[in-house]
Amino acid sequence: MLYYWKKAIVDNYVNFSGRASRSEYWCFVLLNFIISMVFYIITFVLASNGVSDGLTVVQVLSWLVSLALFLPGLGVSVRRLHDIGKSGWWLFIILIPCCIGLIWLVILMCKGSEMNENEYGPVPED
Repeated sequence: MLYYWKKAIVDNYVNFSGRASRSEYWCFVLLNFIISMVFYIITFVLASNGVSDGLTVVQVLSWLVSLALFLPGLGVSVRRLHDIGKSGWWLFIILIPCCIGLIWLVILMCKGSEMNENEYGPVPED
């Protein structure tokens, strides 16, 4: 799991070309979720205990980490869409209101890879 996260962060920081396997995408998403939850729990504990200085530091650190992970997240999402034969512009489907776009995007991200080489490159190694 850490291999895929490192691959998205270090090897493909702002790479929007090529393909990303389903496991690469979902491992990246899972680790980002875990990181977010750790920051949320620390913030909750500090806020419950009335520690305002530490709370501010943790909130700023959380914001910086989120900002640093935005571009790799965007890149791995575009590469995941490439893996199923869709353009990266399909990410804008999330703008459809009432969670319809979000549900549609999740379904797309769960689809299996195209088993042959497509216009975005060869099948990714898993």
